[in-house]
Amino acid sequence: MRDKAPVEETIARLKSAYPDARTALDWSNPLELLVATILSAQTTDVRVNAVTPNLFSKYPDAADYAGADPAELEEDIRPTGFFRNKAKSLQGMARALVEDHGGEVPRTMEELVALPGVGRKTANVVLGNAYAIDEGIVVDTHVRRLSNRLGFTAQNDPEKIERDLMQTVPKTNWTVFSHLLILHGRSVCKARKPACGDCVVNDLCPSAFEV
Repeated sequence: MRDKAPVEETIARLKSAYPDARTALDWSNPLELLVATILSAQTTDVRVNAVTPNLFSKYPDAADYAGADPAELEEDIRPTGFFRNKAKSLQGMARALVEDHGGEVPRTMEELVALPGVGRKTANVVLGNAYAIDEGIVVDTHVRRLSNRLGFTAQNDPEKIERDLMQTVPKTNWTVFSHLLILHGRSVCKARKPACGDCVVNDLCPSAFEV
């Protein structure tokens, strides 16, 4: 692998640039975060946040999702896209919560990924943000792109990237690390035209003069 940026200095600078780094999804409890994260697949956080206030009010607990009319739930989440599959995932997840977890969102990776519609990425979002449990690192398109540019990984597969990052990034920073890279990827280190001149880690990044 090529040279990589010093990870602790990179994180420190990004924390200074984005002191309020957190998930862009709006939520107030673990179930709401789990629902919002499932809905966020293949759409924007802005679109999800436009749908969830009414959704969270209408379905305040897992039993409400589990017992909802499927067609009505589909209409409630239609703006997020892929609404039929997402409605099935929400109801399957909710039924599993009711039947196996007393309606509560579990706190372990093993239990979360066993829920319908929940993969490791979604589980990491919930564990890290709702429960402050650093079990892994969320890898989305921004994290994948920036991790490669910074030299933290040479992989393209999200699970392999996560494994590399977990060996490089201090565990206490696993959750915030994703938020920092997502914010930096959206505002500065963009896919097509990264603004290296405006980058706070320009002098640390091995890709700064390659783009």
